[in-house]
Amino acid sequence: MSGTDWLVDAVIALGAFGFGLLQMSASANLMIPDDFIRRLLGVRTITLSGWGILMVALTCIPLTVRRRLPWVVFVVTTLLWAFFEMQMGATTLSLVGPLIALFTVAYECTKYEAALAGGVLLVTVAGCAFFAPTSSLAMLMLVQNTAIVVAVAFAGFALHARQDSVKALAARAAEAERTREIHAEKRVEEERLRIAREVHDITAHSLSAVSIQSAAAAALIQTDPEAAKHALDNIRKTSKDALSEMRGMIAVLRDGSSDADIQPMMGIDELSGLKDYLEEAGLAVSLRVDGRKDTLPAYISMALYGISREAATNIVRHSHASKASISLTINSDVAMLDIEDDGCGIKSDAPMGHGIEGMRERVKVLGGTFYISPSNTAGTKISVRIPVARVDIH
Repeated sequence: MSGTDWLVDAVIALGAFGFGLLQMSASANLMIPDDFIRRLLGVRTITLSGWGILMVALTCIPLTVRRRLPWVVFVVTTLLWAFFEMQMGATTLSLVGPLIALFTVAYECTKYEAALAGGVLLVTVAGCAFFAPTSSLAMLMLVQNTAIVVAVAFAGFALHARQDSVKALAARAAEAERTREIHAEKRVEEERLRIAREVHDITAHSLSAVSIQSAAAAALIQTDPEAAKHALDNIRKTSKDALSEMRGMIAVLRDGSSDADIQPMMGIDELSGLKDYLEEAGLAVSLRVDGRKDTLPAYISMALYGISREAATNIVRHSHASKASISLTINSDVAMLDIEDDGCGIKSDAPMGHGIEGMRERVKVLGGTFYISPSNTAGTKISVRIPVARVDIH
């Protein structure tokens, strides 16, 4: 407990002491103004003597530690009050000390402890009522004190329940905030991976094309200068296109400007360009597209092209293949892409590179399946199946 808590409890104890003195000296006259009826009922007003003040003080002083020792304070104040009521005939002795102690138990402890404390105090006031001088006064004390005890117990329990509700709401709010932060971090991570994938695709494909064209230019520069010049022109065009894409991406990342010069993302209509790219690398290439391309959603078309581009880049850079095939079949419910080569294949224990992981991520986001079949004799086959009719994009 802090110093402020101690001060608050001390003020409460002092206030209870003052209220107890006021009730002891004036409650009989206020409750039953007629002196004859008071004498008939046996109600006696305790004079504010030193002994009367001490009785009230003893039932209120323990309240200074009520939150630190709620049950101890409740038991002590209840026993002291019961003793003075039964032994001293203090029929107007205030019940404020035990009532505040009961409220504290109901507020600080569990509902079962609140019910137990309320039951104990009810039994105590009921027992003390029978020590009243007359049966009429006993009944009056029993009804009055029982109502007050029940009201105080319920008030403490209600405040405790409200406090629990406030804490639960605060906990849910904190959990919601934490969840929002987790989702935000997840979105940032997904966006970071997407950007890394796009940068990888752009640079890997473009640099691979530049490498092929530069090798061709070097081989032809003496025997066929015109062909070498054509290869150099292709290098310049490929480099310019790659730089343009990178500048556009960087411009968006830097300031989010909607005016950035960004070319539309390429789709399956550009697969013929991949066929040319592979043929320029010296491969015999077959390209087959079945089905209506206009029925394919744009985001699936872009994903299939990105996967094909990455696969083509890997074939040129790593497979040492002489043949490759790209086959795309579009049905009403699924798009099927198969890319094969007759190169050296992929070892089963070889780690997957960023390009393959990027392809797998693209397919996963679209709710599809991705298979890669390594073989030392038949090269590599990549199979992609993406649902078209219903796609859940996260």
